[in-house]
This record gives sequence, structure tokens and C-alpha cells, in this order.
Amino acid sequence: MPPDSPDDLENMGEAVPFSRAISRMFAVLLRPELRRWRFRIGLAFLLTIAAKGLSVIAPVFMGNGINSLTTGEGLSSSAVGAAGLSFVAFFVLFAGARFLSNALPAIRDAFFTVVTQDAQRLIGVDAFAHAQHLDLQFHLTRRSGALYRIIERGAGAVDYLIRFLAFNIGPTLVELVFASIVLAVLYGVQFSIAAVVTVAVYAGFTIIVTEWRNKQRRAMNVADTQLRGIAIDTLSNFETVKSFAAENREAARYDGAVRNFNGHYVKVMRSLSFLNGGQELIMTGGLLAVAILAGYGAINGTMRVGDVTAVILMLINIYRPLNILGWAWREIKQSSVDIEKLFSFMDRKSEVLDAPDAKPFMPKTGEIRFEHVGFSHAGRASGLDDVTFSAPGGAFIGVVGPSGAGKSTILKLLFRFYDPASGRILIDGQDVKSVTQESLRNALGLVPQEVVLFNDTLRFNLSYAKPDASDAEILTAARSAQLSDFIKSLPEGLDTRVGERGLKLSGGEKQRVGIARAILRNPPILILDEATSSLDSGTEDDVQVALKKAAEGRTTIAVAHRLSTVAGADLIIVLDDGKIVERGRHNELINSGGIYAALWRRQTSGDETPLSVIEDRAAPQVAE
Repeated sequence: MPPDSPDDLENMGEAVPFSRAISRMFAVLLRPELRRWRFRIGLAFLLTIAAKGLSVIAPVFMGNGINSLTTGEGLSSSAVGAAGLSFVAFFVLFAGARFLSNALPAIRDAFFTVVTQDAQRLIGVDAFAHAQHLDLQFHLTRRSGALYRIIERGAGAVDYLIRFLAFNIGPTLVELVFASIVLAVLYGVQFSIAAVVTVAVYAGFTIIVTEWRNKQRRAMNVADTQLRGIAIDTLSNFETVKSFAAENREAARYDGAVRNFNGHYVKVMRSLSFLNGGQELIMTGGLLAVAILAGYGAINGTMRVGDVTAVILMLINIYRPLNILGWAWREIKQSSVDIEKLFSFMDRKSEVLDAPDAKPFMPKTGEIRFEHVGFSHAGRASGLDDVTFSAPGGAFIGVVGPSGAGKSTILKLLFRFYDPASGRILIDGQDVKSVTQESLRNALGLVPQEVVLFNDTLRFNLSYAKPDASDAEILTAARSAQLSDFIKSLPEGLDTRVGERGLKLSGGEKQRVGIARAILRNPPILILDEATSSLDSGTEDDVQVALKKAAEGRTTIAVAHRLSTVAGADLIIVLDDGKIVERGRHNELINSGGIYAALWRRQTSGDETPLSVIEDRAAPQVAE
């Protein structure tokens, strides 16, 4: 399978239908974590219905009040007084109903916000956790900034969708039903028909134009993701940019992404103007038709002045939410794009999964066996080919070979970042595929070639291998990694922040942090991936002593470019083109005169012969 494009986040899986995305989103409200908010959810629903009912009935009170006034003309003073009391009562009822129809939603929003925020948090955390559990290949082929943007936009859409669907579109439809019934019963069915037709035309226009705009929105989202991905990628790799004097080149690349985004944004805003203008035209036309119908009713004597006022006010009340409805529908459709993408991402399955019956790994002596292991990276022809070797518990195994020979792949398979295409890997007789990944990795300690640190304190980074470690334990591990003097020299000591990806530290200092972490973890199996490659000779000697001490009593596999770091290994495996071409102890390999011997001569004699030439010279000797 070819590797995914770095920008394939916009097309990372099967599209989730809008209806299923919405049902999944509302299902979050039923999760046990939100049980404490059930009363608030029910109360919010009741307040919303009550507000819509009051909004419909308020114009009726106003109309009755005006009718009460008009019928008082020509009456006796006592009758006028009675009419006056009647119109005041109706106007008070109108004011109270109108106030409550607006106040109740405000009260609802005040106590319901915590519910939507909690639901948003749950979905966001689920998506973030899902990203952490996806396989290594997924993360290697995607920009982390672009991935976070997908999660951020999708989680943010939860708040929009819950509020607009539950508290705008749904209640607006309820209000339309209430108003239609009241209009038909009190004033005439023609007004109900006019109201329903206007709303239907408005909704149809909004849906058609919004669907058209959604295509533009999706294109803009792709441009936005690309823009943010480029920005974060460039800013996080500023050292590389400066090293290649590529500042202007990156600025031009960013400018191109901004121009692309701006072009899509202009199209989106133009279509928005068209949508708003069309919606306003439909609403005004509907209101005009109802006003004319009511006017003729007054002329014909079938309606009174107050009735005309009530009908117009009721239609204004219905059409006012329609304006919000158009905006809400746009937000719903736009947010649905984001949440569909989020759920598509969350539906993606990791290529490396725990078996249904996976058990916790039980470390014993640390014996490691590779049995006829074959593996090939996506998009690459080379990999590992029938690799078989055994490392007894407590042994020190060195893995060497030319660049690209498959050395680091062995380590990644051991950690189960990938699964082999053929063969199997056993640790203490347990197939790594039969145990949980978490328990397996907890038994392994890694010192990588490039130690990447969190933008936090030294304490946080050193204790990452053992979060509950005390400062005394941290400093003991740092002392073993030749890092204690450096920590003492810092004004803030362990509280010193290391910068993004640890860029405030030198390569050697970061390497020693990685070594200290592995020592602090105290694992039964220690993995060293070019663990001293960034150290100077003097420091390397000191750290080698620390690593040798750390390796005592545990199985250690060391991938090394500097052969001196594995010269004392119990077994050295030489890889070339994914195959084991030599194996043995240091002296045996030197005497065999193969690739290992050629590499050793080059590193100890200062021979500058290109590595490819050495490999060509050594190959015939290996064949013999």
C-alpha cells in the first residue's frame, strides 16, 4: 500500500454520513460521564419549549389589548374605565410573555454551557487519545499541526451543533407549528398557509444555497489545513530553515498557501452575501403578503385592528428566528463538514492492534528471539529478509551495518511499532503480538539516536519514563548519565525549561537526558539506537561506563554506527540490505575479513574511502 500523502487528512477514510455523525454526536450526551448533567438537559428542553409557546401567545395579548381599546370608543365613562383596565391587563400579559420568551433561553444558555463544553471535551479527548494509539506509519506520513487542526475543528463543532439543532432549528419548527395552529384558529387558515409557505420557501432556498456553499467550504478547509500545516512545520523546523538559508523560500511557500486560502475565502464570503440577500427578500415578501391579507380582512370587517397587529407581530416573531435559522443552518452544515472529518478520523483503525485475547507481558530473563522475520516499509522495496537470531537473557547484542540496512527497523519491530510481514518475534517465549502493546513497551527502555524533548522543564522530561519519581531518583539517574554537573550549573536546576523539541540543549545534553530517562525507567530490556552518536569522545567514554552499568543484569540491544560501542558485545549482528550477512563476537568478525572488518578498519585508521567502496570490497569476502 503506498504511503498516504501528508495532506491526506482531508481524505483519510470513508465519509461519515451527516445523519450518522449527528446521531453519534448526540449520543455523547447519553454517556455515563455526562450523567450528572441529565437534569440540566431536561430542564433546558422544557425552558426552550416554554419560551417558544410564550413567543407565539404574546402577540395575541397585544392584539386583544388593542381591540379592547378600540371597542371602548363611544362608550360611557364607566365602560371606558372597564376597557382601560382590560387593555392594561392585556399589555402587561404581552410584556410578561415577551420578556419570558427572551429571558428563558438566556437562563437556559447560562446553565447549559457547561454541558456542551463537557461534551466537547469528551469528543476532543477521545480523538486526541485515538491519535495517540494509531500506528507509527500514520504519524510518519502526516503533519502533526494539520492533524491537531482536524481535532480542534471537529471538537469545536460539537458546541455549534448541539446548540443550533437543539435550541434553534428544532424549537423554531415547534414555534412554527404553534403559530400555525393559533393563526388558523383565531384569525384564519390563510395566514397559516402564508406563514408555512414562506418558511418552506426560505428553508428550501437556504438548504440549496448552503449545499452549494459547502463545496466551497470544504475546499477552503483543505486550503486552511495546508496553510496551518506549512506554518507549524516551518516554525518547528526553523533551525533547518536557517541552516539552508531558506527563509525567503519558506516565506514564499507560506505566501502561496495564504493566497490559495484567500482565494477560497473570497468565494465563500461572496456566496454568503448572496444567501443573506435571498433570505431577506423571501422574509420580506412573506411579511408583505400577510400584511396585505390582514388589511383586506380589516376592510371587509372580518378582522379588527388588534387582530391585524397580532397577525403581523406573530409573523415577525416567526420570521425573526428564521434569520437565525439561516445562520444556524449554515453553521450546522459547515460544522458538519468538520465533525464528519473528525469521525472519519476516529473510525480509522490502527494497523497495529492488540489481539482480542492479548495478555499483559510478563518479563522473565529478557530472552529475545527473531524467527525468520520479514518486513518492508510502505513505498520501499527493501526491508528485512528472513532475519533470525537469538539473544539470551542478560546478553549484550550489537547490531551494525551500512545505512539503510534495516538496523533501526529491528528495534521498531521489537517495540511493535510495526508488525512483521512474516515470521515472529518472541520475548521470554511470548509472541509480541500476543501481549498488550502497553505492557510490552513498559518492559523496554529506549535511548534513541535523536532524543526529542517536550517543551517543558528538565524535571518533566527526565521523569517521563517514571512520572512518580522523586527528585532524588531523578538526580541519581542524571548522575549516572553524566548530566548532574550540567543541572547544577543551571540557575533553575530541574525547573529549567528546555524549549520546543529541546532546542535549548545541545545534542550531547539531549542525548544524556535520554540516557538518564532509560536509567530511571530501569527496564528489563534496554534498547540503544545510536545512543552516543551526539557525544564527544570524552563524554562518550563516561557515558559508555554509565550505559555498561545500566546494562548489567538486563538484555541490551545496541544499534551502533561507531563499532567501538559494541566491540565488547556478546554477539554482533551485521546487516546488509535487510539480511544478516555476518554474526559473531568482535574478534571473530575481524578475523573473517568481511563487512564488519572493513568498517572497523575505516573507523580506526582514519581511512576516508567511501563506504560504498568498502562494501564492494567486502562483499566477495562475505560470499566466501
